[in-house]
Amino acid sequence: MKELLRELSLAFGPSGCEDEVRAIIEKYLRANMPKNAELFHHKSGGLFLHIPNPSKPKMMICAHMDEVGFMVTGIEDNGLLRFGCVGGIDPIVLTAKRVVSEKGIKGSIIAKPIHLLSESERDKRPKIENMLIDIGADTKGEAQELTFVGEYFTFDSDYIEYGEGFVKCKALDDRLGCAIMCKAIKELGDTSSDYDLYFAFTCREEVGFSGAYGATRLVQPDYAIVIESKAVADVCGVSEQKKVCELGKGAIVSFADLGTIYDKDFTRHIMELCDKKEIKYQVHRMVSGGNDSRHIQLGACGCRVGLLSAASRYIHSPSDVVHYDDLDAIYSALMAVIKGGN
Repeated sequence: MKELLRELSLAFGPSGCEDEVRAIIEKYLRANMPKNAELFHHKSGGLFLHIPNPSKPKMMICAHMDEVGFMVTGIEDNGLLRFGCVGGIDPIVLTAKRVVSEKGIKGSIIAKPIHLLSESERDKRPKIENMLIDIGADTKGEAQELTFVGEYFTFDSDYIEYGEGFVKCKALDDRLGCAIMCKAIKELGDTSSDYDLYFAFTCREEVGFSGAYGATRLVQPDYAIVIESKAVADVCGVSEQKKVCELGKGAIVSFADLGTIYDKDFTRHIMELCDKKEIKYQVHRMVSGGNDSRHIQLGACGCRVGLLSAASRYIHSPSDVVHYDDLDAIYSALMAVIKGGN
């Protein structure tokens, strides 16, 4: 799973531009899918794999392929690019970060240097509208030969393993969910499940116009499990009550966030399976954030939705950090649910 996660995380795929990520997943699945499985595309841009078991309840397992990024909104006379964020990005992480376009054009995000800031400006958080992307062009004409208004960029990041089981890269949210689903499909093979299974690799989660809604309308699942990243603050200087979950402590289960009330019985069922199989997990101790679960509940009234997340430091940045042990725990919990605890 590590090599697949690396390939997926380094791929270009901001919201609405998931083609490269989808192609990697499709290639992997065609080489590793069960004999009776059906792989198909949806007009929403999503990729689906169905392992039929018609006599059983429908379960949809979901992870999104897209990542946060940037869109060029203007080109200055001096060749610098104005941009807007695609998805939620804290401006404080942006200055001096490397970015790259789908065509491979490299750039850096710049802002007024500190020695030119007034005393009052130094005390304020940076704003996106005061930042630009430098792609090495000296004039507007030179820049227009390299890019255009409406083109997308993403963080230009390296995939680095460090410490005891940590990994850093861009787009681990939610390429980790895609990699876990791919591994589960491969390992399932022709093994029977307690469910009629649909694996949905969805689009545009980061901008809120979720492809998961279209996926749900198509499948109409009875149960759904969303695999995601969860922003954490388990770092030095943060009080214990604000460390709502921690890296390396296992899969995160949630009872509520700002978009979803998760099915409490289904969530407890997941926890009971984890206890039975000695799978590490932790409960998210804050009502915050949101993900595709909201759209699944809206698209399939009565669907029992559960969430399995990986704790993520510095999410939506070029240095998103997760722990391999947590990914293994999510995979084990997912397989326990799929197989009914057997």
